[in-house]
Amino acid sequence: MFLLLLCESHYLLRLCVCVFVQKKEKERLKEREKEAREREARSSNGHLFTSLTVSSTTLCSSCNRSITAKEALSCPGCNVTIHNRCRDSLASCAKMKQKQHKLAIVRNSSALQNVTMRAKTPMMKERPNSAIYPSDLRQSLLGSRRVRSGLSLAKSVSTNNIAGGTEESGGLRRILSHSTESLNFRNRTLSMESLTDDVEWWWNPLLEQLQAEGVCVQADSWSMAVDPNFLQTLHKDVIRQQDVIYELIQTEFHHVRTLRIMEGVYRRGLQEEVMLEAGVVHSMFPCLDQLLELHTNFLSQLLTRRKEGLAEGSSNNFTVRSIGDLLVRQFSGQCAEDMKKLYSEFCSRHPKAVKLYKEVLARDRRLQQLIRRVCRGPLLRRHGVQECILLVTQRITKYPVLIQRILDNTKGNEQESQALRKALQLLKDLIGSVDQKVLELDRARRLQEIQARLDPRAQAEVQGGGVFRGGELLRRRLVDEGPLLWKVQGSRMKDVQVLLMSDILVFLQEKDQKYTFASLDKSPVVSLTNLIVRDIANQERGMYLISAATPPVMYELYASTKDDRRSWMTRIQKAALSCPSRDEFPLIETEDKALLRRLRADIQQKDREVLELLQERVTLFSDLVEATGREEAEEEEEGGGGGGETKEVNASLRNLFRADTPHAPQAEPILVAAIAEVDSLTELLLNNKPTVTNNNQELSNGDSGSLNGSFDSKVK
Repeated sequence: MFLLLLCESHYLLRLCVCVFVQKKEKERLKEREKEAREREARSSNGHLFTSLTVSSTTLCSSCNRSITAKEALSCPGCNVTIHNRCRDSLASCAKMKQKQHKLAIVRNSSALQNVTMRAKTPMMKERPNSAIYPSDLRQSLLGSRRVRSGLSLAKSVSTNNIAGGTEESGGLRRILSHSTESLNFRNRTLSMESLTDDVEWWWNPLLEQLQAEGVCVQADSWSMAVDPNFLQTLHKDVIRQQDVIYELIQTEFHHVRTLRIMEGVYRRGLQEEVMLEAGVVHSMFPCLDQLLELHTNFLSQLLTRRKEGLAEGSSNNFTVRSIGDLLVRQFSGQCAEDMKKLYSEFCSRHPKAVKLYKEVLARDRRLQQLIRRVCRGPLLRRHGVQECILLVTQRITKYPVLIQRILDNTKGNEQESQALRKALQLLKDLIGSVDQKVLELDRARRLQEIQARLDPRAQAEVQGGGVFRGGELLRRRLVDEGPLLWKVQGSRMKDVQVLLMSDILVFLQEKDQKYTFASLDKSPVVSLTNLIVRDIANQERGMYLISAATPPVMYELYASTKDDRRSWMTRIQKAALSCPSRDEFPLIETEDKALLRRLRADIQQKDREVLELLQERVTLFSDLVEATGREEAEEEEEGGGGGGETKEVNASLRNLFRADTPHAPQAEPILVAAIAEVDSLTELLLNNKPTVTNNNQELSNGDSGSLNGSFDSKVK
């Protein structure tokens, strides 16, 4: 009886297991059918659409209208973005057809390669289909819904089995025949595939050009670039010097190549393929064109110096005899000013550029696809966007090491050594100026961030009367900032964020991610004029700030450490010594003075623009003089004219800068009077005089002059 119950229980258990397995199998089939329906719903004309989050400026590839985030679809095969309603009207996916065709060719070719011909014994039975067909080929013939690629034939296939009379073997013969024909064209197919990729990757011509241009610097060192026989004729000091000079040329070429990759690959790709706004692209790659032009000119000069040092009858044996004069010219004058301006802006924007690139990369699928395509090449894999930006910021710091090594190996030529020392000093001054300018720009941006986080209603009473508002911060220059503890009445300590400005100290408190002026027992704005800084006895972290106002006010502050306290005291004392007087820089600016300051800044900006236009005009005039001089000189040579005609030609060249009209004599006194009027207006603005004498000005030609038709001023 017990055995019968046990068998019955075992049977029921197996029955339950079978029912459970069948239920799971049904659920799995339903999931597969559901996935197939979803796949068919997403697919249209060969496209495999996926939902995509896009910006408001993205256009539909079918109807060329803007797309909202809810109805955006993208096909990863052909990289199109359309509306959900436009997917049926889109043409067939060319990329999907091309991939399927390539996959069929590769599969058919692999089927033939895996076949080994051998004789069949009489007793050998016909092998099953699994031995004849590879798994992927068999499943494609039998109509299987799943295709597992990459599996190869486990056993060899005999000739007799292939020649069998079954339908399967006949189908295999046809496939193998097709594979044999396609095998003859396999190399051509692969070459066409690579050709298509080359056409698709529009940056390949640029990389090929860079590779061709870098032939002269592809050796690891100068000693390996020249012939061994030529190397044996030189002294060891010369060899070491030429190695460093070669390294300078080589690294400069690599720097120019990095800039050209940034300009010709990434910036172009962001503009044309990703279609980012011009402002966003400029924020990622600021001053790129100017930097590329500057370093291209410098590299051209270095290569010219290399060409001048080539040995007679040789294309690779060279020695650069002098390079100090070229370096002095590069790191001084207008070129140094340009480098200072460009590198200051580029280096100061480095963190923002990298942060912006990461944000766009995280949300924009088109940029992700572009970066994946770019990184397939070995060169661009080492030169990503972040790597390129970092390399540019570091370039200016590499020059001093190279120049110092050249100087150390330059012996017996005092003139060259002196030029190298001068270039090294100029370069160090330039790097110091760039660092200072970057620090100032960073602090200016930080001050703008603080002012943006300041509560718009925040204001503070200042000693002596007046209300200090947030807009007053932007008038000043931020020297330093940091947290301190402010001791108030009752021995309480309050955390404050201290802003050390060019003429004041400001105490802020943070609340709900907003800054407000510290509303404690004293004014949160302290003038640096006649400010006294003292440390507190027996308190290694404390210091007193004593304002010499009427009446005097004392602030008790504490830093986090003793060194921090000492650093704050030094910076405050230094800022107090250079603080401007209140007559020149008032503590609170009135509306009239603020308007006057803005007008002065606008006038100065217009003056700079006019100066740039005048400089361009002078350049055009000089080109015109040169072209006219050549033309008239050729006419003189053809006509055989004498010296009198030469004088007339020179006079005509000089007259290019003079007006040849009847009104020309009247222009000079008018311009002189206008300049005098501008000078008088400048003096009036600087002296803040409220009235202007409205007297008519009689010019030398009898006309009356006025400024914008508003008033006339007497010029004495």
